[in-house]
Amino acid sequence: MATDAAGASAGRKGAIPGRGPGGAGKRRRPSGEPPPLPRQLGVSGRVWIALAASLPAVVGVLLAYGALGVAFDRWDSAVLRQVAVLRTDWLTTLMVAVNTVLVSRWTIGILRLGTIVALVGLRRWRHLAIFLGCVVAVALSASQLAIFQARVRPLGVTIIGSWDGFSFPAPPVAALAVTLVGMVYALLPSGRPRSRGKWVVGAILVLLALVRMYLAVDNPSDLVAGIVLGVAIPVVAFRFFAPNEVFPVTYRHAKAAHLDVSGRRGQALRIAVQEQLGLTVLDVQPVGLEGSAGSTPLRLRVAASDGAPERDLFAKLYARSHVRADRSYKLGRTILYGALEDEAPFQSVRRFVEYEDYTLLRLQHMGIPVPAPFGFVEITPEREYLILMEFFTGAQEIGTAPVDDQVIDSGLQLIRQLWDAGLAHRDIKPANLMVRDGQVLLVDAFFVQVRPSPWRQAVDLANMMLVLAVRTDAQRVYQHALKYFSEDEIAEAFAATRGVASPTQLRAVLKQDGRNLMGEFRALAPERQPVAIQHWSLRRIALGVLVLALAVVAALVILHNWAVVA
Repeated sequence: MATDAAGASAGRKGAIPGRGPGGAGKRRRPSGEPPPLPRQLGVSGRVWIALAASLPAVVGVLLAYGALGVAFDRWDSAVLRQVAVLRTDWLTTLMVAVNTVLVSRWTIGILRLGTIVALVGLRRWRHLAIFLGCVVAVALSASQLAIFQARVRPLGVTIIGSWDGFSFPAPPVAALAVTLVGMVYALLPSGRPRSRGKWVVGAILVLLALVRMYLAVDNPSDLVAGIVLGVAIPVVAFRFFAPNEVFPVTYRHAKAAHLDVSGRRGQALRIAVQEQLGLTVLDVQPVGLEGSAGSTPLRLRVAASDGAPERDLFAKLYARSHVRADRSYKLGRTILYGALEDEAPFQSVRRFVEYEDYTLLRLQHMGIPVPAPFGFVEITPEREYLILMEFFTGAQEIGTAPVDDQVIDSGLQLIRQLWDAGLAHRDIKPANLMVRDGQVLLVDAFFVQVRPSPWRQAVDLANMMLVLAVRTDAQRVYQHALKYFSEDEIAEAFAATRGVASPTQLRAVLKQDGRNLMGEFRALAPERQPVAIQHWSLRRIALGVLVLALAVVAALVILHNWAVVA
């Protein structure tokens, strides 16, 4: 990336107007034009929405015009009489067996429970919530339509087999449809596997409809309504609330925070950077994924339209899923520790990038060596944004770089600068510290806090000393730290830092190192009572009770769907 903040700023002055590295070639998106990556339900999604919306309208028309309803019943009966002509003893035995297997409470219950267990095991909580929501929504919709119309079973044809309740829409068909379609969208990757799954589900539903028409258990219109209801709700729900571009179903080992930047998203990213920053993206490569859990870090090879030489930029792709993850993370911290996070969650992905852009500018203004920010681009309004900054070319992560006295002083001086500026980084770990020419460079300013609590600043100091000690030793780092901090400040830092106060990556590195560096630092510093991280409040208690209640409700729903076909 850049040499330092001042050099980066000077390098851009005079050559490029504003902060962005591009000048010419920018394009303002006119009103009404879709963004580079619009939300898409697809043609089939719109068709299913229209079909599902037509069901209440059909029921209303049939109730309002009795003669039309009678004609509808006659048409259904005529179709069933034509099918009944095909009845034979062996075929009837087969049809009864197929119907029993497909709409059995045990069959549907096992399918639903298996899906729930698989989604829990894969930690696809969003897909699990949508799956359960679809099951409940179809059950409620079917019951409301049935009560509203109170339609009887087919007349004029002998019914073979058992049945229960009203006929419209066919409850077992709707239950099987929502289960199978939900399984396809929640468990099968997009592309050929999901397409084949849809064909299989379609064949099963058509077979079931023919079987139940043969047995005269349901009217043809009842079956159509059941299929429409059972298919439309999960199709629309999964495409709207868990689109594949944002929540892909994949079985590759990858963090949920890392989005796929190929395909439509990759093309949209290139268009957005070209139009909003005037840069041509030549290549996009994920970088540093192992140290990032809250965004998708990327390395962009770009060329400016003014003939400037090609260069690399560092970028972070943020989506709405990262906002929800941040909210869940802070909710969990609040329940477990009270005020540990010391801040409120973000409410939108736009606020994510706006805040990180601001903190980069703030850090750069205070002379702290961070990547020079180049602003951010909009991929999809309020849904996906890409923030760009300089790439530290030639720098090494501190976990692999040689650490000498100059590097130790640079790292400790960086924390001193943060303290003096009234800032806390809040995520000091090897992946966020780069070394070049003996200088420690700070990356990932997303967690930076302005006017933080003293506890936050103390934790930053302890984490920095631990990172440096992993590459050297505690005694050496402690002696250098006395140049910038008092003994009491160092003692406070290690009294405040315990367990979760250090980032996950740093805790893993300390465990792998094997030395008790925390204990060595505490032995070197003056003795001080540990700083409590547990804080109790009415909000913490209320949130804990609410989460527990929701867990109980979810467990009851799972048990209900195991035993009952909704």
